[in-house]
Amino acid sequence: MINGIWLGMIIIGFLFAAVNGRMDEFTAAVFDGAKSGVTVSFGLISVLVFWLGIMRIAEDAGLLKKIAKILGPIVAFLFPDVPKGHPAIGYILSNMSANLLGLGNAATPMGIKAMQELQKLNPDKETATPAMCTLLALNTASITLIPATLIAIRLNYNSADPAGIVGTTLAATAVATLAAIVADRFFRRMTLLRKPPKPPSAKSGSAPLAKTSLPNSSLKG
Repeated sequence: MINGIWLGMIIIGFLFAAVNGRMDEFTAAVFDGAKSGVTVSFGLISVLVFWLGIMRIAEDAGLLKKIAKILGPIVAFLFPDVPKGHPAIGYILSNMSANLLGLGNAATPMGIKAMQELQKLNPDKETATPAMCTLLALNTASITLIPATLIAIRLNYNSADPAGIVGTTLAATAVATLAAIVADRFFRRMTLLRKPPKPPSAKSGSAPLAKTSLPNSSLKG
């Protein structure tokens, strides 16, 4: 779907440039965009490698285990239908920890693994479970303490204060996470209130079966 959208935008841009006689500007914009994409990617790689290294150090030092212990009761509250000790819990904790540090690219693989584990608990493989919906909502609107990716982008574009968005990002993601949790609790409650229809039962006023009596007869010898 996304590939189709991008292809459509490129074709529309090409057609408009051809009709208006601006193919030179279109070609220059294509190459400038490709150049900027490579430059920004190199900047993001350096920042992501740095923060992933920090996370590895934190893991070896036991910091991530402490974060997991802190987030453990929260995860148990948000995912009550996931059994304690299930592998999905570990992936959910890793996903939340990476999102807290603003490492969306590092959080994505953990989120995918968590979804795969939650799918194993899903009785209906064609419908998402409440736990899967909760994970998607939290991953989309996760509280971010350090927006490392955005800081890297601002550094690449020579921002005067690349880290100046930390406070506003924290406030915005906190509000978004709170709204996601409230919406998730609401829809979970609505789902629980929807009781399945009762199966049809036999009518209590049905007439009993008629008893038949056989006439007394005697055998004559």
